[in-house]
Amino acid sequence: MLLSRIGRHPESGLSLTDLVTASGLNKPTVRRLLMALIRGGLVEQDPTRRTYHLGEEAYVLGTMAAGRHGLVERTADAVGRLARESGDTAFVTARRGTAAVCLHREEGSFPIRTHALVPGAQHPLGVGAGSLAMLAALPDPEVEAVLAENTGLLADSYPALTPETLRDQIARTRETGYALNPGLVVPGSWGLGVAIRHPDGTVAGALSLAAIESRMQPPRDRTLADALTRETQIIESRLARSFADRNGA
Repeated sequence: MLLSRIGRHPESGLSLTDLVTASGLNKPTVRRLLMALIRGGLVEQDPTRRTYHLGEEAYVLGTMAAGRHGLVERTADAVGRLARESGDTAFVTARRGTAAVCLHREEGSFPIRTHALVPGAQHPLGVGAGSLAMLAALPDPEVEAVLAENTGLLADSYPALTPETLRDQIARTRETGYALNPGLVVPGSWGLGVAIRHPDGTVAGALSLAAIESRMQPPRDRTLADALTRETQIIESRLARSFADRNGA
């Protein structure tokens, strides 16, 4: 749990106090666990700021896991094409339980950019276009479980996104085939997202685009959604081939 929480703050790191508060454990226990993680090379402490960050061994393990779980590697060219062709900012996002985590971001050439999402940023599922696309791709019972788990966080940090609002957005996403965030997270920052699925239909992640409001209006929004769908289909074909190779098909 501590390693996961530290990994979600790659730039700033977390202090001992932050980790005690977030974990609910007492300070001696957190300190003891951190020392074990440091000895294993999974965590390191900034000598000046005294904050905790992922260590070199965490990087090594992540690299080793990339072949099986490397969504960034499988989507990097698609994200690059989306950014170049649209001129807007493109992202790949993955699900982590009841949250969505931004894995990668590519800037387009349009001079006015939106900075609503950066790599490592985490939001409740349904908050943001890629995140909403993943939530809408889940079975209804799982959607309701996610909304129930996130109700308090949504009310505290995202008051415009009530469970009722998200249910309406999920219905629209399923109808159109893509998710639309009309500036509900950061005013003026709009987004479109499409879920990526594994061969068995489960959610692998999402591709999304973000831009200022004027660049997400009809008919351009449909053109962007079509581009997202095209790239998603390419990625899903790769995932299907990888699945077949692992299973000897």
